[in-house]
Amino acid sequence: MRIPALTVTAVAALLTAAPALAQTYHPAYPICIQTYSHNGSAIICRFTSMAQCAATASGRAAQCITNPYYGVTQAPAGRRPRGAY
Repeated sequence: MRIPALTVTAVAALLTAAPALAQTYHPAYPICIQTYSHNGSAIICRFTSMAQCAATASGRAAQCITNPYYGVTQAPAGRRPRGAY
């Protein structure tokens, strides 16, 4: 009786777990900070200028980088203009 109850609990926990974000770079911000620690590194894109990021990175194991995905948008879906094939 104990094993089926644990199995049901484990399956419920797996199904309700929140999915992890796959994209590190946020396309709305042009500057990112990359921080380094014993647990690994992290990239966070929340800055609008290099000076703002540099102030945050000052005194830390971090560096400011430009966001390679800044402003990347897809073309809106819809009709093509005449003559464009």
